[in-house]
Amino acid sequence: MANIEITLSFDENKHRALEFALGKENTTVRERLEQSLSQLYEQAVPEPVREYVESFNPPPAKPKRPVRSASKQQPKVEPPQAAPSAIASENEKEV
Repeated sequence: MANIEITLSFDENKHRALEFALGKENTTVRERLEQSLSQLYEQAVPEPVREYVESFNPPPAKPKRPVRSASKQQPKVEPPQAAPSAIASENEKEV
């Protein structure tokens, strides 16, 4: 089911003060309003009606984990590096 957006008007200074106070509680006005709206829904809408409404919203499916196969994993091959003594002898030849 799609969500709708609810718009409310509220005094700007009161909103700032409320955001500040709720920030100390690690929450926001939006989070608290969403909690309050859910609580209001549960209080006002009878349980049989809530069950009917929720029957249209199946629970979200759990994401499936990809299956890893040992045969698909290949060892990392690094290119061979010259030994430090070989690099030193090449530098001496250039001089």
